[in-house]
Amino acid sequence: MADPTALTFFCLMLPFLAAIFAPMAIGRVGHGASWVLALAPLFAFIHFLTFLPQIADGGVVTGGYAWVPSLNLSFSWFLDGLSLTFALLITGIGTLIVLYSGGYMKGHPQQGRFLSFILLFMGAMLGLVVSDSFLMLFVYWELTSLTSFLLIGFDHEREAARRAALQALVVTGIGGLSLLAGLIFLWNMTGVTQLSLLVHVDDTLRDSPFYLAALLLLLGGAFTKSAQFPFHFWLPNAMEAPTPVSAYLHSATMVKAGVYLLMRLNPVMGETAAWEILLPFFGGITLIAGTALAIRQTDLKLMLAYTTMASLGLLVMLTGFGAPHAVEAAVLYLVAHSLFKGALFMVAGLVDHEAGTRDVTKLGGLRGDMPITFAAAVLAALSMGGLPLFLGFLAKEEIYYALAHGALRSIVFTLVGIVGNGLMFVIGFAVALKPFLGPRVETPRHAHEGPLLMWLGPALLAALGLFAGILSGVTHRFVSTPMASAVAGEPTVVEITTVPHIGMPLLLSIVTVAFGVFVYLQLDRARAMMRHLLDAIGSGPDRGFDHFVSGLVRMSVAVTRVVQPGRLEVYITVSFILVASALLIPAIVYDELPDVPAWPSDVLFHEWAFFLLAAVGLFAVLRASDRLTAIVSLGIQGFAVAVIFLLFGAADLSFTQFMVETLSVVILALVMTRLRLSPRDHRPRRQMIIDTVIAVACGLGFTMLLIKTTQLPFNTALTEFFNAYSKIIAHGANVVNVIIVDFRGTDTLGEISVVMITGLAVLALIRVRLRNPLPDTTAAKAEVAGEGERP
Repeated sequence: MADPTALTFFCLMLPFLAAIFAPMAIGRVGHGASWVLALAPLFAFIHFLTFLPQIADGGVVTGGYAWVPSLNLSFSWFLDGLSLTFALLITGIGTLIVLYSGGYMKGHPQQGRFLSFILLFMGAMLGLVVSDSFLMLFVYWELTSLTSFLLIGFDHEREAARRAALQALVVTGIGGLSLLAGLIFLWNMTGVTQLSLLVHVDDTLRDSPFYLAALLLLLGGAFTKSAQFPFHFWLPNAMEAPTPVSAYLHSATMVKAGVYLLMRLNPVMGETAAWEILLPFFGGITLIAGTALAIRQTDLKLMLAYTTMASLGLLVMLTGFGAPHAVEAAVLYLVAHSLFKGALFMVAGLVDHEAGTRDVTKLGGLRGDMPITFAAAVLAALSMGGLPLFLGFLAKEEIYYALAHGALRSIVFTLVGIVGNGLMFVIGFAVALKPFLGPRVETPRHAHEGPLLMWLGPALLAALGLFAGILSGVTHRFVSTPMASAVAGEPTVVEITTVPHIGMPLLLSIVTVAFGVFVYLQLDRARAMMRHLLDAIGSGPDRGFDHFVSGLVRMSVAVTRVVQPGRLEVYITVSFILVASALLIPAIVYDELPDVPAWPSDVLFHEWAFFLLAAVGLFAVLRASDRLTAIVSLGIQGFAVAVIFLLFGAADLSFTQFMVETLSVVILALVMTRLRLSPRDHRPRRQMIIDTVIAVACGLGFTMLLIKTTQLPFNTALTEFFNAYSKIIAHGANVVNVIIVDFRGTDTLGEISVVMITGLAVLALIRVRLRNPLPDTTAAKAEVAGEGERP
């Protein structure tokens, strides 16, 4: 029998492996490659499906591998009702999306690249929802942002696609940094680095003085990823991506990552005033804003995109509401939404693919041409509208059962729920009925039913929404109840059935449907009213993002002009001022100046001679009449210092100094032969005085640092360590070499890499010079000489 830990790890890696071979599969197999590639998520789906009985009985599945045990870092996963449901949605819907993409992208020259991106995203999202380690969660979280950037900007030749991809990356990337800070707060507040251990910290988080800071940081990550107001604007713009991306990322997976995080944290961070104020407030605003903006649209994908935003707001509102049955309502609606919204997005793509347009005002009468698509659309809309027998009906009833209470807060959010659900009813049926009913409208393409690859996904998802509602007992046993228990942090049983129960929830459902039907019948008027209202409000966060980016660019240009003026002498001057400040200011402020050293009495005559020679060389540099003399004098000073190193026992350092000085003199002399060497110094006296002060300050600072260091007691710990272990560990007798090659191996490798890259850059410049010689050598020399005359 296969090791379940190894098999789970293989399933987590399987989408990434499939992504590597996707372009090759398209090239070799062609149109049928999507069937082959779909086997990867299907295998993972079946594997996770085997955990259902264990999870339904209240168990969990854990596994993983230690990465850095000393820091308690691991590659670990944790499967309970919440993460398993997400894993099944990601792999199950992912299988259908891969097949759908095969039909939608048929004949596209970049189909292999597209499927590779889809599978990469699938692996990232799957890793995110099963992650137990904080570090693993963050890495996968950021990976979803990167892969969604690739998918949204897939059609990179269009400016709108590039802008949408960049916008999504910036917003969710900033949110990712906020999440990282929040996870660090959790680590420091609780001492644990795994999500599964957070449930055992009792009220440590809630009672911490840093609770609010941690909550705000985590909400920053969740709200940006799940498109909550005011970070919602990236989600509709992401519809620039091909429809399979919209159906997968922005209805069933990525955009629910923030909701998943909030649900995961609910047992340990919920039931506080901040949690129950912030989540319902922003969730409610997002719900109303999303549905209102959806009414305005005529593009099928944009209509669905804004209702996705609204649905995410509803989920956040329910997760933070704090009332009994709110969690049950949230988990039911999450699953129902994944099914009906994925189906409707695929329907929109089918209509666009076959009819050549997504504009609902230019569509009609397609029922006879696309009967299977029409049937799938109607079934999905019935679930989205919350009508009986469908899983959406169970979710809506549970929503009203959780919200409808006598308190003013409950009344307000109940009204928000009615308006939001009613307008989503309108959009659902507008997408499902408007393109198919009524008189036949001439479309850019002659519409007909799409291929099996394209209608299989929406048909299955829509049918699942129906069967999940009819077989509610099975749904609750294996999905709803385990998921609700995980979100609530305690055993919770979901019992609602499709049989209508007389009471307030049913009455509110009737009111919602009546409101939805009324608006649907007046949809054109409602669209016009909403358009006028939004035009009166003016530009929103989307335009604000453009202003923000534009302002950021202008500020960057202004700062760059100050700190990067393009003058080498400015960079050198600033660098040396900072060095002098770092050396002198702390020593003076904290009274760490060295004691005045005693005059040495044991220095031999020949040693004094070389000290004097070094001083003479320095004086010669300062008094040199031309640059070549200054270079040679600098070499004399350097050789004298190298001899001093040799006299005091540092033979290896002396050898290095000899090599550096020799190469420096040779290279500088060769460079200077390309310039005019006669001018000595063109700096004005004022500039020379300033430079002298800076140079003396740097020299004085280093001198005092070295004197202070020698006056401290010598710590032999490192010496003893290297003497003891160089031979044993690195098998080397030369301690210095062992330190450089073994103990500092990575640092040395970095230094070698820098030298190699520099050499390659020099070689590239030489080759460019050889390939493009100056036409007039005399003019070139004059130009170089002219540059040499500049101060």
